[in-house]
Amino acid sequence: RPGPHLVICPLSVVRNWRTESERFTPKLDVTVHHGATRKKNVSTGHDGSGELFSIDPEHQLVITTYGLLPRDLEHLGEIEWSTVVLDEAQMVKNPNTKAAKAVRALTADQKLALTGTPVENRLSELWAILDAVNPGLLGSLTKFRDKFGTPIERHHDLDAAARLRRMTQPFILRRTKADKRLLPDLPDKIEQIAYAKLTKEQATLYQKIVDQLLHDAEQESGMRRRGLVLAALMRLKQVCNHPAHALKDGSRLAGRSGKLTRFDELVTDLLDQGERALVFTQFREMGELLTQHVTEQFGFDPPFLHGGVTRLKRDLMVDQFQDGTGPALLLVSLKAGGTGLNLTAASQVIHYDRWWNPAVEDQATDRAWRLGQQRTVNVHKLVCEGTVEERIGQVIDDKRKLADAVVGTGEAWLSELSTEDLRDLVVLEQES
Repeated sequence: RPGPHLVICPLSVVRNWRTESERFTPKLDVTVHHGATRKKNVSTGHDGSGELFSIDPEHQLVITTYGLLPRDLEHLGEIEWSTVVLDEAQMVKNPNTKAAKAVRALTADQKLALTGTPVENRLSELWAILDAVNPGLLGSLTKFRDKFGTPIERHHDLDAAARLRRMTQPFILRRTKADKRLLPDLPDKIEQIAYAKLTKEQATLYQKIVDQLLHDAEQESGMRRRGLVLAALMRLKQVCNHPAHALKDGSRLAGRSGKLTRFDELVTDLLDQGERALVFTQFREMGELLTQHVTEQFGFDPPFLHGGVTRLKRDLMVDQFQDGTGPALLLVSLKAGGTGLNLTAASQVIHYDRWWNPAVEDQATDRAWRLGQQRTVNVHKLVCEGTVEERIGQVIDDKRKLADAVVGTGEAWLSELSTEDLRDLVVLEQES
């Protein structure tokens, strides 16, 4: 359809949008509205009004970021857009952010939201995304919470979930790669758990946190209790990763983490086979520790793609990994590089730690398992036996029926567990 069209996306995928646009829509004039050069896109007329983009608007595709949209809304908001596309639309899951408000202020014939995780933590995120592209569809946020949010999240009301699914189904086109009719040429994906045992040091640290958590959970209530539960669960995950990650003391790495030892075994095997791999972690600190460890253990410096990496350096990392001129391992922060990137040079994916929401983890895996992949993708999920890491996977599996009844689930429910249920979740099971 005639333009102008606007794509709003995270900075990490601006380049990918431009490349794919030039490939699939070569007749469109593509303008990236970002950086200092974006000022050249704006000219001021004699009447003082800002006129954006002088080229033919019917063939215009403008790409900008969620960070810039609020700052340049004065100009971008003056244009009658044909289509506005929200890529990684979970970026507007909080309706009170500047980006979400700016999206709502744009005028367009149609707005489309693209996301693999419409619900990361709470159902209100689904409301926010749908309301951004179709205002009023699900009523006010307050009514939505009363009618769907509370019944589904707290009471596991399958009837309410079914009603919500019926209401939203006409507006959601859900594609899953499991459907071979959609992507018949996509190679298989093999997922497996790589189990590790805690070292004595890890087990001692783990038990200390559990004891403190269960004591505090009995004493506190409300928001304070929820906060301490989530903080303790995060620390338990850090202990499972490595004592140095939890202690943050700069201590030595070798020989102290069962998970790191298992990681070394996986990396040794894939390097021997000449494979390339992505290594995901949700923690920037752990990514930096892994970078240091790989350098010491395997003799090369792996790049680490995280939120602090500049756009140019990020693009260089991706290019060198894809064309084989860079190291065989690319370390990636789950939030910074878990969406939007094309990293099909990897046939191995290692999740060093687990995310509470499997949809987020799946999106990260899909950096390698996507169109253009020629080989089977092997996915290794590192899990410490007898810990919250092993149990959380079981709990999430039990909740999949409810999650699939809508579109997803998140971690908020963890903070609502009773002390007894919390004990069952975090207690350390050790071999007798």
